[in-house]
Amino acid sequence: MRQRQNFLLPSVTQTYAGENAGKYIAAALLSAKTLDQEAVSIMPNVKYKSAIQKLDVSGIIHDASCDFTTSGSVALTERLLEPKELQVNLELCKQEFLDSWEALQLGYSAFDEIPSSFNDFLVSYVGGKVAEKTEIDIWQGLAASNGEFKGFLPALSASAAVGGATDAIQSAESGSITTANVIAKLDGIEDAIPNSVYGKEDTVIYVPTNIVKAYSRAIGQNYANGWNNQVTVGQKPLDFNGIPLVHCPGMTSSYMVAAQKSNLFFGTGLMSDYNEVRVLDMADLDGSQNYRIIMRYTADTQFGIGQDIAIHIPS
Repeated sequence: MRQRQNFLLPSVTQTYAGENAGKYIAAALLSAKTLDQEAVSIMPNVKYKSAIQKLDVSGIIHDASCDFTTSGSVALTERLLEPKELQVNLELCKQEFLDSWEALQLGYSAFDEIPSSFNDFLVSYVGGKVAEKTEIDIWQGLAASNGEFKGFLPALSASAAVGGATDAIQSAESGSITTANVIAKLDGIEDAIPNSVYGKEDTVIYVPTNIVKAYSRAIGQNYANGWNNQVTVGQKPLDFNGIPLVHCPGMTSSYMVAAQKSNLFFGTGLMSDYNEVRVLDMADLDGSQNYRIIMRYTADTQFGIGQDIAIHIPS
């Protein structure tokens, strides 16, 4: 009779799945700057898909009479938020982290087990990398590309190109943005903001790093021209003519988007069964000092009413 061989399986140092993994996924995703500063609406519990419904009503008020007379119109805009399944499969060597982790906590033996607190250190390290990539994908991501989810800029650019009554509005200005022209470009995106949302409390202009730098320099250089109310760099959040500027490092250079925070959505499934965070110690399997980090999560973006959004496209 043939004997069954006993294969030595790797010890699972720590595993979280489904809802239990949600707090680790949240710590990673929500550290992306756009999400950390709550610059868009976050929908944290989208398991599969969610319909974003926005109502647009007009002409509903009319002169009083004794009769019931229907007036006005109600337009329902519905878009789907469908978080894409993503994963991280990463192998790390203990030696790479010795400088960042006290040798005493690893013990004196070259083959000590990982302390539980070191698991958190590894997950935190990977979570930081996930946050950096998430910030980029929120704005630049292409769902058709491996390891990316749909971003705002490609979707809004495509909408503006259609140019329909329900599509995003493209600024009359275009081209790359520099210190010399940043004021004119900001004027352009401000002019493109629809009257229906201009002045609303949560209407902001989303800008990338190069515009933040150009604008800060421009208002500093123009201090002598009477821009005293603008020269507060570092003292208060940047704004343009009273409209807050939101710095989003993940945006492509020279793009700008003007929208209500309540009209841009980020969705993930923190309660989803798909979520998983796992740290595997490979020493028991192959004698190596490697650790495998596995992270599975979902993410997507979507905008609501296209005609309430303005976008500056460099070219």
